[in-house]
Amino acid sequence: MAHPKHKHSKQRRDLRRTHDFAVVPTLSVCPNCGATVIYHRVCPQCGYYRGRQIIAKEAE
Repeated sequence: MAHPKHKHSKQRRDLRRTHDFAVVPTLSVCPNCGATVIYHRVCPQCGYYRGRQIIAKEAE
């Protein structure tokens, strides 16, 4: 296995980690029922996506 010959600096370590963070998903409002939905996902409340019913939900 390869072993580093010299210690990497803290700056180099931190530069490598600049993209390692949790991303907050972009939220929108469902035009059909008004629920909060993640972009490019089917609405969990009504089952609609882009104006079409994808998942048949039973009326409560």
